[in-house]
Amino acid sequence: MSDRLSSLDASFLYLEESTTPMHVGSVMVFDPPSEGFDYERLLQLIATRIAFVPRYRQRIRPVPGRLANPVWVDDESFDVTYHVRRSALPRPGTDEQLQEFVARVQPRALNRNRPLWEVYLVEGMEQGRFAIVTKSHQALVDGVNAVDIAHVIVDGDPGADGLVTDTWRPSREPSDVELLTGALVDAVRRPSEIIENIRGGIVDIKAVGSRALGLATGLASTLARTAARPAPQSPLNAPVGEARRYVMIGTDLEDYRKVRNRLARGPYADDVSINDVVLATVSGAFRSWLLTRGESVHSGTTVRAMVPVSVYDEDARHVGGRLTACFVDLPVGEPAPSMRLHQIAFAMRQQMEGGQAVGAESLAGLAGFAPPTLHSLGARLGSAMSRRLFNVVITNVPGPQHTLYAADAKMLSTYPVMPLARGQALSIGLTSYDGGVYYGLNADRDSMPDIDVLGQSIVDSLAELLDSHRSQTR
Repeated sequence: MSDRLSSLDASFLYLEESTTPMHVGSVMVFDPPSEGFDYERLLQLIATRIAFVPRYRQRIRPVPGRLANPVWVDDESFDVTYHVRRSALPRPGTDEQLQEFVARVQPRALNRNRPLWEVYLVEGMEQGRFAIVTKSHQALVDGVNAVDIAHVIVDGDPGADGLVTDTWRPSREPSDVELLTGALVDAVRRPSEIIENIRGGIVDIKAVGSRALGLATGLASTLARTAARPAPQSPLNAPVGEARRYVMIGTDLEDYRKVRNRLARGPYADDVSINDVVLATVSGAFRSWLLTRGESVHSGTTVRAMVPVSVYDEDARHVGGRLTACFVDLPVGEPAPSMRLHQIAFAMRQQMEGGQAVGAESLAGLAGFAPPTLHSLGARLGSAMSRRLFNVVITNVPGPQHTLYAADAKMLSTYPVMPLARGQALSIGLTSYDGGVYYGLNADRDSMPDIDVLGQSIVDSLAELLDSHRSQTR
């Protein structure tokens, strides 16, 4: 019997538009081994790894009449070379050229008639480097049956790309009659679901998202309070077109630790986290960016961020199964960086009290966890929420603090590519990895022509926090 998509997974297909493709991505930059790394090596690596994740050889088949959600079926004509593609940057192969490449390939919708993922090998970068750019649809990455394709590619063991005996043979695709029969059987088991689908699918995606991702009771009340206060007016909320801009920013994890250790003083010192420092950094960056635009910035100016948080549940089958949302009004009107940090820490502590949040070290050590997968789950939650509740989504996923490899190639850095939703001109994803913190800023091309200014403002804001740290140590 074919696996049926959940209502949440199906909603990402029904609500996808040409301007808002609902896939997530990553940009991984590598240093090649001495013997080199080419397309054939990547093709072999992926062909080997997806043998353990059958979903990557399945496509989506709709049910006639939409009497039930679509099902996953084996792709009888699966061709890995269609999904794994090769490209190159013109000389000199700078990071800026890579960013433009990502901005052009990421907005293109995935082919619904094939498995919903793509991988690009980007050659010709400066200093002999190369990049791997990935795309995975949110309907595919649920954290249980499939993890993000970037998780499949990298490994902590260099050279771990040995061939395996591929015994996969596609199952016969069900006929329309079999799909209808399966839908009727499911309707007997869950009669309310078929009524919803006949009416046109998902009518309240926010409610579906809340049920499927398991909002914790305390944070559900926070959501209700937030809904009563619409997000402030912001240039971050604008019509979204089909074109994108993308910026990569690399920073040092030790800088965030220094700020946390020195500025996190007082009775609540233990409650200030690295994530709070990240949000304070972004808050300062928004302040500078708004000022360069000539926007009015006063003491009460805020930008509301939706921050996905993983909540621990002993009964949960997988991390991410209790993913929920915190809404933080970033105090961009506050001129003092240390005060911004304490205000954010207090706001996060208020929302998380009574919950069981998973700490960064626990997340990074859980079996089966990879930053791209949690970024994908965070994007799912952001897509499921009402656009009126927040101005921007910020996903901060702690990654492993040891080196990862694609075969023998050492991964130097990794940047998330988070999707845009309708009315959301910017999304921010960041991952800590091997001593660095890497931001990926994905923005609408027309609404955010100055996205590079915001990127530089992140660097400047972190430096401002460090200056505050140094002044307190004198």
